[in-house]
Amino acid sequence: MKKLSATIALAGTLGLGQVQAANWLMLQGTEPAGAAPRAKVWGFIQPEFQSTDGTKLEAGPWKGQDAVFNVIGPDLDSDNTIQLRRARIGVRGTGFGLDSGVNYFILAELGNNGITQLGDSGAVKLTDASVTFNYLPGARIRVGQFKYPGSEEGLQAIHVFNYVNFTNITNQQLLERFFDEDGSRPATTEDLINEPNGPIGAFRDIGIQVFDTFTMDKWEHSYAVMVGNGNGIARSDNDGNKDWYLYWSSELVFGGKGPRRQGWKLFAWYQDGKRTLQYANGNATKQEFDRTRWGLGTTYLKGKWRAAAEYIKADGMIFNGTDGAAVPGSLNNAGTAYASWNVLPEDEADGWYLDVGYKVLPQLELDLRYDIEHRGTNTDKNQRDLETWTLGAQWFFNKKARVIANYEFRDIEAPGLASSAVPNQILDGVDDRFSIQLLAIF
Repeated sequence: MKKLSATIALAGTLGLGQVQAANWLMLQGTEPAGAAPRAKVWGFIQPEFQSTDGTKLEAGPWKGQDAVFNVIGPDLDSDNTIQLRRARIGVRGTGFGLDSGVNYFILAELGNNGITQLGDSGAVKLTDASVTFNYLPGARIRVGQFKYPGSEEGLQAIHVFNYVNFTNITNQQLLERFFDEDGSRPATTEDLINEPNGPIGAFRDIGIQVFDTFTMDKWEHSYAVMVGNGNGIARSDNDGNKDWYLYWSSELVFGGKGPRRQGWKLFAWYQDGKRTLQYANGNATKQEFDRTRWGLGTTYLKGKWRAAAEYIKADGMIFNGTDGAAVPGSLNNAGTAYASWNVLPEDEADGWYLDVGYKVLPQLELDLRYDIEHRGTNTDKNQRDLETWTLGAQWFFNKKARVIANYEFRDIEAPGLASSAVPNQILDGVDDRFSIQLLAIF
């Protein structure tokens, strides 16, 4: 809270980006017919600073130690950090030794984030490597590793995202972490600590997608059907199950083109698959669990105003934080167990967000976003409600450079437990978070 006055002052000189009613299927999966080069090298960097008050855990077995929600990822070792959040370079184009009906897209990540820092396969990760075949009328075919069709927060290009951090429901239940266990086995030794077995999913999968767009008067309708491994990026498939993805959007186009096109878009999406755990619910037998996600929402951009809203439902494989809200790998005060990441394999969650912005100057837009996640809703003792109000500002130096400033008012509670219960004593220590990020595209 004490950083609020500084943030309000920044809001007077910094501005916000735009939520676009863009067609991400076409922008990311295809190249302009007859106009695309054989190879276009491009990329962007996002250096940033994030900070909280660094409040320590106020109760529980790790009392007095760092709280995982008050330190900055991905390293989780400081409450204020300057880092290069993302550094991506790629090449895209048409032909590529074939004819112009073939498009390709390749992108690599070199920044400090959950893609590069989780797992042991190296600090540089290939996030995208796909080919699109544009031969069948009404059915373009994309093959390889790429963003699956889904939530607007995940599907849109990250370099036009309006905030530094994702909403709670997107960050925890859509931005998937992959584990071998659910965290129910006590980590009495370091080798039993439950941690991700590779990079964060980054809203991507390896598979094949059929998609296309149809125009009727001023309305543009798009669909996508995809089947994938359901195992994220930079890892081999660990079972024979596949994930299915469905997507539909209908947009009333007002004008413009590309990622900043103005329009009113309605969309819905669905994804379903299974996850395999070697240890879950206190059972060492290999088990499979359903993982289903779906959502629906809308985006709007016209003139000085923009808005976005989305509802998201998650069933199975619910990301559930850490033991005692401690930093993973921390030894408790009694010296008997290490903190692990946790998953609720058979629980549910839901959440939604509302985002509104107004452009006060050609280069300045002010934004306000509200989001809430209800996590672990099957039982009162497991449910956690995560609520965040975000004030933001972005200043556009030009089309390829901007600065983003956010202040997040954060609150988490266990509504099914008494206010004096240990979980609520721990959650009372959640700090607000300030962040500022520079984006430069080349």
